[in-house]
Amino acid sequence: MTKIAVVTGNPKPSSRTHSVALAVADALAKETGESADRLVIDLAEHAPRLFDWTDPELTRLTAEVAAADIAIFASPTYKATYTGLLKAFLDRYPSNGLAGITAVPVMTGGWPGHLLAVEVHLRPVLIELGATVPARGLYVTEPELADLDTAVAKWSAAALPLIKTSIKK
Repeated sequence: MTKIAVVTGNPKPSSRTHSVALAVADALAKETGESADRLVIDLAEHAPRLFDWTDPELTRLTAEVAAADIAIFASPTYKATYTGLLKAFLDRYPSNGLAGITAVPVMTGGWPGHLLAVEVHLRPVLIELGATVPARGLYVTEPELADLDTAVAKWSAAALPLIKTSIKK
């Protein structure tokens, strides 16, 4: 069974960014052809405790994400990069703390002018933490949210075969 973790760093709970991350998780589960065990973390629900390094729930969640086969890390674009909320969560990992997982960077934004943020800012931190990032990240603009299935399907056509082959079982 493939374990998929979804981590969304939007300060708004149940955000549009979170719905994009869940749509990517659905596409990945379908592509793996297996039932997928999912861990879903909306960081907005944990924000007040993110800097408490002794918080037992966040310690558990951090370990569960690191134990996943695939982890989707999603953030809205904020000042041309990912949010501090997601950064604070990623800071909980030591060097190579995400080694052995396949990571999928996902970002949303108001316009295409920041579409490289997913590749220039989010991908490098995931690689620095030891994750494998075999495919381009997904960047979804606000207008594309109206037809999310099409946006995810377009990205999926190229990305999912690469992701599937990188999963370590």
